[in-house]
Amino acid sequence: MKSTDLVDNQYLRTDMPTFGPGDEVKVHVRVVEGNKERIQVFQGNVIAISGSGVQETYKVRKVSYGVGVERTFPMHAPTVAKLEVVKRGDVRRAKLYYLRDRTGRAARVKEKREA
Repeated sequence: MKSTDLVDNQYLRTDMPTFGPGDEVKVHVRVVEGNKERIQVFQGNVIAISGSGVQETYKVRKVSYGVGVERTFPMHAPTVAKLEVVKRGDVRRAKLYYLRDRTGRAARVKEKREA
């Protein structure tokens, strides 16, 4: 245990659902424009989860108008209002960077079936 863990524990979020690489998620992000605040939804596949504790992050990738867009979100940041898991992905590795090279149907992730 690091000496900073005692301070960091109060900032950890407990309302985040469990998700992993390959899952399709909707990330509701708080966006501040001037003095107004709105919620923007970023929906895509989780391609990586890295770090631990307060520094834990996850990368979400989506294709928007034919262009791949990746965004890294801190797991415990207050800028993420809500996170919904849309689909569970059936993948066999922790980092899905190979999806960057694939387009169309080849870029899809198989859905995990509940048995």
